[in-house]
Amino acid sequence: MRAQTVDVRDSTGRILCCTIFRQSGKKLLAKGHTISEEDVRLLQTEGMSEVWVTELEEGEVAEDQAVSMVGAEMACGCVEVRLAAGGRANLVATEPCCVLVDDELLRQINCTSSIVIATATNFSYAKPGQRIATVKSAPFAVASSQLEAVISILKERGPILQARPMRDPRVAVLYCDPISGDRARQLFENIMRQRLERFGVTSYVQHAVVEDESAVTAALSQLLRSRPSVVLVASTTAPAGPEDVVGQAMTRVGCHMERFLAPVEPGNLLLLGYKDNIPIVSAPGCFRSAKPNVVDIVLPPMLAHYRISGWEIACLGHGGLLA
Repeated sequence: MRAQTVDVRDSTGRILCCTIFRQSGKKLLAKGHTISEEDVRLLQTEGMSEVWVTELEEGEVAEDQAVSMVGAEMACGCVEVRLAAGGRANLVATEPCCVLVDDELLRQINCTSSIVIATATNFSYAKPGQRIATVKSAPFAVASSQLEAVISILKERGPILQARPMRDPRVAVLYCDPISGDRARQLFENIMRQRLERFGVTSYVQHAVVEDESAVTAALSQLLRSRPSVVLVASTTAPAGPEDVVGQAMTRVGCHMERFLAPVEPGNLLLLGYKDNIPIVSAPGCFRSAKPNVVDIVLPPMLAHYRISGWEIACLGHGGLLA
């Protein structure tokens, strides 16, 4: 990149090296702006005869082109790339989705000297129109060799980010209590509705039973027949582990037990199992409050039909202290 001072009349198509202000202090043209013929007339009206501009040299790519190329290659799913000012491209969700991030690949790309990428948190929920990532380049230009290296890594190992759509998410809820299932429903139903509405779920199948192994087993079997995206078990008791009533009922319906205990507070006593591809989540205490807890972390990917592994639950400890 070569910077130089040129006559305003010869500046059309060149890139400004610095922001230009009016005498009043109001910004006239921003740094990185490509000067048009209209801009030339405007600068002359302001009494300017010279401007400081930059020109690309051989082997360089303009910042806007560089970030657009990286933005298009780094993501998939319901996302679009929108060019912004200052060598920046924003990635925006086009429909309700769960954001999935390859953290290791993101760190590798961010170790380069030419491009940096910021993303929303892994497993986070995004609404249509919400920005979920930004790509920023070094000012004005990127070396072609560095850009090619980044694009090559993304083609081989990408994407960094998936905007996984949450289309027609269906939830089944089982309320249970040692004395009366209706007691659990009365305690948790309002909070459950608030939590699900955060993620665009406005209706769901629900059932309430006494917390007895046979009753819970029968209720889970009935709810699974509706083929929900996820089954949430809202119990008034805290499980001692997979050997407790809810865990035994999950085993009896044929669940693979994926994980017990999450490094998240609140929500340590998470119990996650899968019946085929349908997750069943027991998270005692997490439905007593609408404050963020482990359920808010695992729900978006489950509603997007992403299978969370026990390893991914174990990785939630960094940032898992929510309250």
